[in-house]
Amino acid sequence: MSRKNIASRRGPRNNRQRKPVPYLQLDLPGSHPAPVKQRLAKRIGEVFADIMQTSAEQVTVSFRELGEGNIWRCGDGDPEPAALLMCDIRHGRPAEQRGRLADALIAACVAELGLRSDRLAVEFTQHAGDEMYKAERGGFNADWSPEEA
Repeated sequence: MSRKNIASRRGPRNNRQRKPVPYLQLDLPGSHPAPVKQRLAKRIGEVFADIMQTSAEQVTVSFRELGEGNIWRCGDGDPEPAALLMCDIRHGRPAEQRGRLADALIAACVAELGLRSDRLAVEFTQHAGDEMYKAERGGFNADWSPEEA
């Protein structure tokens, strides 16, 4: 089969039809069993999809278990163990929507991992759609728009 025929069987390569691929990375001060992380990843995917108006199948979640003594929150007193959830998402969602997501993600991490909500920060890095590429999806993502919901 020619390359042209293979490409036509895959469907259109119109990047505006592609879905987002958000990446959420949780840096942890300890380790947790794989089934707990799997359950939390599922919950994070569902929460993200609901609040950010997309589908859970688009969400990638990673856990970086930095170990005891390797991630700290500084303040007036001695630094305390902390956690950080980095969310790489497409640009375009309003701050209020991202705030609701952050609150829901913190609640999920507290419930599943026993983290302290006052020691878990959520940070967003927003990207244009063409800064996220997935070969199996045929290339770059489209920019997010409310019509996607």
